Amino acid sequence: MPLNVAAVQEALRADGLDGWLLYDFQGSNPVSYRMAGMGGSGHLATRRWFYLIPATGEPRALVHAIERYNLDHLPGDKTVYAGREQLHAGLGTLLKGITRVAMEYSPNCAIPYVSRVDAGTIELVRGLGTEVLSSGDLIQQFEAFWDDAAIATHCQASEALYRIKDRAFESVARRLRDEVPTTEFDIQQQMVGWFADEGLIAESAPCVSAQENAGNPHYLASAAEHRVIRRNELVLLDLWGKLATPAAVYADITWIGFVGSSVPERMTRAFAAICDARDAAVSVVQDAARAGREVRGFEADRAARQVLQEAGLGDAIMHRTGHSLGENVHGNGAHLDDYETHDERRLLPGSGFTIEPGLYFKDFGVRTEINVVWTGNGPEVTGPRQASIVTLV
Repeated sequence: MPLNVAAVQEALRADGLDGWLLYDFQGSNPVSYRMAGMGGSGHLATRRWFYLIPATGEPRALVHAIERYNLDHLPGDKTVYAGREQLHAGLGTLLKGITRVAMEYSPNCAIPYVSRVDAGTIELVRGLGTEVLSSGDLIQQFEAFWDDAAIATHCQASEALYRIKDRAFESVARRLRDEVPTTEFDIQQQMVGWFADEGLIAESAPCVSAQENAGNPHYLASAAEHRVIRRNELVLLDLWGKLATPAAVYADITWIGFVGSSVPERMTRAFAAICDARDAAVSVVQDAARAGREVRGFEADRAARQVLQEAGLGDAIMHRTGHSLGENVHGNGAHLDDYETHDERRLLPGSGFTIEPGLYFKDFGVRTEINVVWTGNGPEVTGPRQASIVTLV
């Protein structure tokens, strides 16, 4: 999308920032590369470039002499440099009058998804008397915002995923009743076909994990590596997809089934705990929205993990509570995380994200995953919440 300078400047003023300094060296900063619209420029980008969007006034660029035309598609003045002395002098001119600037930086690398600018470049900017702050919230305003059309694609994808999930569980139950040998890979490949039937695409095939494989959060069955699904075993389905249309965004769900009529108490207890944790995270976000209070990603994660820790299951946690959704299944907005990282980014209206607490043991694992979209009516869960393990008999 074309860079909307006026919208960026409005966001900068709202956050009390003097500017946003986009910087890239040989593709090291994909955020700046996308924001500057470099992907389709057709130019080589082998030298350092800077592009400052000030809170007020015209943007200005600093580009190398042999790549002087790379940012000509963007508005504003341009300074050309060649040697390193010219680079440093040009950057000083670029930042003149700028006291507080946003860059792709995260203090102590608390949010590695944001921290794209190398330490030396941060030192260079600071050495010119400019304070560097994180662009994390700016990024998600311009890369993770869903308009009504995007939300509609998410809802369509979500409905399709729930239908596929139902078909997969029905297939497992039917095949085992009919004594048809059934593997994780068999069910996964059936689901791949149903994705095509529903007009969905995905970054990979869905996860179908039986028993101990469900204890590995990123286990993915393949033709070479999979196991048989047997009676009285747990089956985890994790499936994500989006419509095969431009600007469509993902939905991503996880459900648990048990191939039998009586779910073991350990599994029932663990699943009840993650449901309570999931609902606690939903409440934190929705309560904050109703109160008109900002809510940040780490707060929702903290609320969910507290439930699991109080249930005596903290040692079985392996990952954060949720992630941003977008045109990629892991989007560029705030994640629900105070475990792997400390995500201080705000959860914003117009964003979508998962809530997916899980518990993982040597012999099985459980996870429940729902999606939340922050619409004009507030944060809304866009599909059913699983309340108990589905029995497949």
